[in-house]
Amino acid sequence: MSYQFFVSFLAFVFSTVTFAQGPVEIHINTENKYQTIEGWGSSLCWWASEVGTWNDKKVDSIVHIITSPDLLNMNIFRFNIGGGDDPEHAGGHMAKGKGTRAEMEGYKDGPDKPYNWNADAGQRNILLKIKKSRPDAVFEAFSNSAPYWMTKSKCSAGFFKADEDNLDPSQYAAFTDYLLEVVQHYKTKYDIDFKTLEPFNESTSSYWYYKGSQEGCHFDAESQIEVLKILYPRLKKTGLKTIIAAPDETNLEATLKVLEAYKNQGEVFNWIGQINTHTYAGTNKQRRAVKKWVDSLQKPFWQSETGPSGGKYKNALENNLALAQKMFNDLKIMKPDAWLDWQLMEEHNATWCQMKADFNSEEFEIVKNLYVRMQVTRFIKQGYQIIDTDHKEVLAAISPNGDEVVSILLNKETGRDKKFKLKFDKMDTYSLAEVFRTSKNEDCKALDASGFSMDGIKAPALSLTTFIFRK
Repeated sequence: MSYQFFVSFLAFVFSTVTFAQGPVEIHINTENKYQTIEGWGSSLCWWASEVGTWNDKKVDSIVHIITSPDLLNMNIFRFNIGGGDDPEHAGGHMAKGKGTRAEMEGYKDGPDKPYNWNADAGQRNILLKIKKSRPDAVFEAFSNSAPYWMTKSKCSAGFFKADEDNLDPSQYAAFTDYLLEVVQHYKTKYDIDFKTLEPFNESTSSYWYYKGSQEGCHFDAESQIEVLKILYPRLKKTGLKTIIAAPDETNLEATLKVLEAYKNQGEVFNWIGQINTHTYAGTNKQRRAVKKWVDSLQKPFWQSETGPSGGKYKNALENNLALAQKMFNDLKIMKPDAWLDWQLMEEHNATWCQMKADFNSEEFEIVKNLYVRMQVTRFIKQGYQIIDTDHKEVLAAISPNGDEVVSILLNKETGRDKKFKLKFDKMDTYSLAEVFRTSKNEDCKALDASGFSMDGIKAPALSLTTFIFRK
């Protein structure tokens, strides 16, 4: 046997043998405390417009699943102020794209038309039921597009060229007045205090085009500044406590570019009360850059929308465990005060939702991702602080009085169990009280805490395990 052949043979053998690996040592430092969690949540657009008109008892059961502290424990919700498309487009491009759910009703059909406060009854019903269910609920009002009649294309899905602005500059003031009229109406009529008003949605992206699949409106950063310049003083005059949130870009690269443009203008950060971003894409380097911005601005900060990445994953569980890793990265590196999903209910798939629904038959079922999300949102409660861990697959938080520590272990690999060894800075202070796991065969299942040793915790393939330690 030649030496070269022998070396190649050994390389082949070593490449095909799986060696047992010892536990990965994880250090949790309860003294290094970071952001306080304001809450968890989701947009109400578009699912609530459909589901809110269902049988009342069924709607109540859905709201219970979303808001109950023992289930999803969500308390932050983004209410969509629909622009409304040209009535002649009804059943057309949006219905054929994202479905009739995307045909959001606007509150005003023309410049000389009265406001129709009966519009969008479904989303309003969900909003009011959430307010009743969760007195601590935090609401944001956001816009995907101005009403069609304010746009240059006369279509609320976008301009003829997707990378160009669609709102007619002559309508900037009318658009801000429209948003403020809706926010004021909900305060006066329903005592809804919107914490924030977000006038833009993924606006520098090129997703929004004439007769596209949903409402959307391109705004260059410079155009955003012009709208904010008009909106801010008018909002102040209303006497509302509502503050402006922006820029709500689709990914971190776009967010960083727009924040830089805001800075160059000079006054914008005096007008904005909260920074919002989506994280459909972003590197950890970009997360650190966004964190640097937020630290310099000293303003509240939300990851206001994201979802599964799709593509390479074989099933919804794989996809949503990958989303859990994104969530961990966001919370550990970028450190937002709140982390929100895009959709809670969907038709035709079990990936972009926590509940799969048939909007016509009014039937729904809980899907695996609800339990994936629960592993975090149920146990890291509002007011808990994220604390330091030295591994990307472990997220930890501590209760306000320090009597409880939550540690969540992620294993998103498909064919290999992992072992973790947890080491606290004050290990003798806490004892393991409860354990819950979601995996291929478990749905946030309570496990026997006495069966776990901190020296070798097994995290099965495709699983999320939550450990609760108490003094």
